[in-house]
Amino acid sequence: MNTFADPNLVPPSTEPSERRRILIVDDEPRLRESLALLLAADDREIRQAGTGAAAIAELSRNDFDLALLDLRLPDMSGLDIMDWLHRNKVTPAVIVVSADDHIESAIAALRKGAAEYVRKPYEPEAICRTVENHLVKRSLERRHALLMARLEQSERLHRFLVEQSPDIIYTLDNAGRFMFVNSRIEHLLGYEKGELVGKHYSTIVHEEDRERARYAFNERRSGYRATSNAEIRLKCKNDGFRHFDNRFIVAMLSSVGIYEEDDGNPMQRFMGTYGVARDITERKKAEETISFQAFHDLLTHLPNRNLFRDHLELAMARARRQGSLVGVMFVDLDRFKLVNDTYGHAEGDALLKGFAQRMRNCLRESDTLARQGGDEFTVVLPDLAYPEDAAVIAEKFFHSLRDPFVIAGQDFRATASVGIAVYPRDGEDADSLIKHADIAMYQVKAKGRNGYQFFTAAMSEHYQSRLSMENDLRRALEHREFELHFQPQVSISGGGTVGMEALIRWRHPEHGLIDPGSFINLAEEAGLIRDISDWVLGAACAQLARWRAGPAPELRVSVNLSPKDFERADLMDRVLRHKHEHGIPEGALEVEITENLLLQDAEGIIEKVRRLRQEGVRVSIDDFGTRYSSLNYLRRFPISSLKIDQSFVRALGEPDGTEAIIRAIVSIAEGFGLHLVAEGVENYGQLTALTDMGCDEVQGYLFSRPLPVAEADAWLVQGKAPVPVQS
Repeated sequence: MNTFADPNLVPPSTEPSERRRILIVDDEPRLRESLALLLAADDREIRQAGTGAAAIAELSRNDFDLALLDLRLPDMSGLDIMDWLHRNKVTPAVIVVSADDHIESAIAALRKGAAEYVRKPYEPEAICRTVENHLVKRSLERRHALLMARLEQSERLHRFLVEQSPDIIYTLDNAGRFMFVNSRIEHLLGYEKGELVGKHYSTIVHEEDRERARYAFNERRSGYRATSNAEIRLKCKNDGFRHFDNRFIVAMLSSVGIYEEDDGNPMQRFMGTYGVARDITERKKAEETISFQAFHDLLTHLPNRNLFRDHLELAMARARRQGSLVGVMFVDLDRFKLVNDTYGHAEGDALLKGFAQRMRNCLRESDTLARQGGDEFTVVLPDLAYPEDAAVIAEKFFHSLRDPFVIAGQDFRATASVGIAVYPRDGEDADSLIKHADIAMYQVKAKGRNGYQFFTAAMSEHYQSRLSMENDLRRALEHREFELHFQPQVSISGGGTVGMEALIRWRHPEHGLIDPGSFINLAEEAGLIRDISDWVLGAACAQLARWRAGPAPELRVSVNLSPKDFERADLMDRVLRHKHEHGIPEGALEVEITENLLLQDAEGIIEKVRRLRQEGVRVSIDDFGTRYSSLNYLRRFPISSLKIDQSFVRALGEPDGTEAIIRAIVSIAEGFGLHLVAEGVENYGQLTALTDMGCDEVQGYLFSRPLPVAEADAWLVQGKAPVPVQS
């Protein structure tokens, strides 16, 4: 019986083993173990390596079907391992699994033979599917290789291998007409083999690639057995086959000339061409996808900041030659965080895409709209005749925003803040123009949003001042330039000092003592508030421990926390660390939070406040009644006390309903069983009114200004606050 009469049959004894070997190479043990568990199966043997040397040792000893390879290893690069595989003819399929998001790394890996490039973190289902696909492909390749070894001595079997090749194999005569083409062309291009025999190769070549194809298909060469390699687009016969852009595939052509030799003369007569065309469509698509991701925002598909900069620099170069102007806009979508927090990130993404589309519709074809990140966009306006032309575009933006966006089935009216800088008036390089447009945008934000503003030199001076203060703040943290002052909180019924509010001061080496109102907002914007709050907590707890061990054993101290502190996961650990480190007993430490914080992330804030109370930390709402007062959150949140804002206290006696508001706050506190403190008490009349209304405690200049530590010590030694005498 002729075993190979049917080329699809393989003798059972020559079947490769079905047990497949996988090598996982990664320097993180937990990642290796989790990936090994994810890919485990009865027909798989999985080995691991944490270094490049260990990986090469495994690859030297064992025949692996697949290697999952990280690019960053402690002793060598994953690319070095791929070079070793190539040099030593070790041929597992390689899937790169890496956190390296540089486009150059991805392209380098693909060009060195990687079958796939998977970025960490990956989707478990996706990587399982990818691994299984390559294992199946590897199994087929092994079968194919086995057949090749068996059949290489036979002309008939050689033709079988040619027909089963995953590549198009062809021969041309000396006029460029097909003499032979294997059946792979039917699967890739949709042509029957007989259709092309006798036809010129240009029949299947994209019109724009024919000049390159003329050499690649080897009509004539200058050297003996010269070879060529070229990327050529080949036309599909119809849309019923896999193709690149619905019409073509991209092929890598490798060809060699065929010559007749006579009497030792190797160049006597050119007879034709033998070549191979490999389908690289998927690889090209992968490279194009990686390239697109490197220069575009994946949500809106707009250019990112890198491509934006390139377009801006080209526009400036053209403006220098032509004497024209270039406008740069920095656009920020107002109140975007409110949409994310209220409706969710999916609806927020939908708003960003809709906002980007409306902006795009207001621009010329030559303009560039880019997304900088988050809710920030930038625009290049080339070839302007006058700076005011940029204002015309801005007006179009605002007109386009008159119609609401539909978010979660509800109308949402979006506004924007736009800053404008003009080349060359406001800067002669890309960095300056972008920075100045950004500064102008922040001026719009400071004035209430929903407008546009051209950059001016005065804005730059203000920006430089803020930048200088930010640098000074960083130095202040490093050099311990902060100090605490303490304002007494006095019991109305007993007259004694029951608490101290800790208030930070900055002793600037040049400007002297600075109140927190001048630098706290900047500290929040610059990301420094966490370190400042941590210092305040530590210093306040240390001072409280000293006072309770001395003149005031029942004293409590309150500390103000920023809303930014509650955004951090380590808030509880920081508060409790200082409390336990200084042995602060239950009820002696109080944190003050603002009212609007409770509306930002209700469930998350509730959990933090509840845990603070469980650990014996009091929680007070500062400036109560000035923002979004709601009895609902007082019911849900385990609050200890309320502080009446000093604006209400100062307005006592005026015919504007202030007294009724304070009485309502007193009733609320009594109804919920909350302690009540009034701040900003400056005269005896205010004290009398608050006493009559049933307020528990007061603080203010009538009793004492905020005191440095030494003066606060002296105050507490008195034991009882001096009650002012009515003049």
